[in-house]
Amino acid sequence: MLEASYTGYPLYFHRPSGTSRGVMVEKPCWFIRLRQSDGVVGTGEVSFIPGLSVEDPAEIEIQLDHICKLISRGFMDPGQSLPSLPGIQFALESAMLDLEGGGKQILFPSDFTRGSTGIPINGLIWMGDTGFMKQQIEQKIASGFRVLKLKVGALETEEELEVLSWIRSRYGTLELEIRLDANGAWTPEEALQKMEQFAAFGIHSLEQPVAPGKWEGLGMVCREASIPVALDEELIGLDADREGPGLLDTVKPHYLILKPGLLGGFLNSERWIGLAGERRIGWWVTSALESSVGLSAIAQWTYGLSSSIPQGLGTGKIYRNNLPSPLRMEGGSLWYHPRGAWDLSMMNATQG
Repeated sequence: MLEASYTGYPLYFHRPSGTSRGVMVEKPCWFIRLRQSDGVVGTGEVSFIPGLSVEDPAEIEIQLDHICKLISRGFMDPGQSLPSLPGIQFALESAMLDLEGGGKQILFPSDFTRGSTGIPINGLIWMGDTGFMKQQIEQKIASGFRVLKLKVGALETEEELEVLSWIRSRYGTLELEIRLDANGAWTPEEALQKMEQFAAFGIHSLEQPVAPGKWEGLGMVCREASIPVALDEELIGLDADREGPGLLDTVKPHYLILKPGLLGGFLNSERWIGLAGERRIGWWVTSALESSVGLSAIAQWTYGLSSSIPQGLGTGKIYRNNLPSPLRMEGGSLWYHPRGAWDLSMMNATQG
């Protein structure tokens, strides 16, 4: 018999972080713990972003309480599919994998968790005034990053073009790869116009130019795009087996961006990878601003996919109260140093 409980632990950004959806200063976070009778505890993070996740912000803690009680009373299998609660399903899947590994936060043992190799990642540049964005870019490049991801869609286009021009005046396309993420900021017509302007700077790809759910318009953008299009938010809330083929065959994107925390976990994400492979669509994995617990789980799974594309896993330093872990960003890669210590005691702020 398993005993399940949850812990609330709000995450606080070092500084307000902007996207086209608004500015974030904190992020709700919960952890699910599954305890065996021998005392071994498996921990998983509930991945949740208000306004983006499927779960209702007003109901998610009620659902967590209910699910933990059902598991503890033996009325629910923690491996049960929860299509309407993908962030909670991700936490349960992670907690079960952690439990199987002895509760040491090693979900997928590999050369990555043994510390002998890292995962190439992109450097994330948050929206802000041009001075702040240039400061971030200089810091990332000095740290060894050769792939940058810039949030676009909130500033005036002229300001964003000025930042891109500034980058390319210093670093050519062979030296630095640039990815853009619009977070669904534009109409299809706006997207095509702006992409034409951005294309002059040798852009690798543009994530989610159009708000989710507008398949026909998004398909038109993909057909006429001057920059390869990647789908991100478009996948959230969809059933890969039932709705995935229709989406991909209608839109025909160039890439998929996989957020296991918001897609219902690793098995569900692997379904999307299978669909992409059948259609020769590229893909890479990103975090959904999880703490070090969720980021570590995603990174360990990602390493096992043997992808050579730099991943979107560079979010470990954005919080001032992140949980200490063996994860480190070094030279444009994410590393796991096994001699580093996990400290999960900080998550005991509140418990359900």
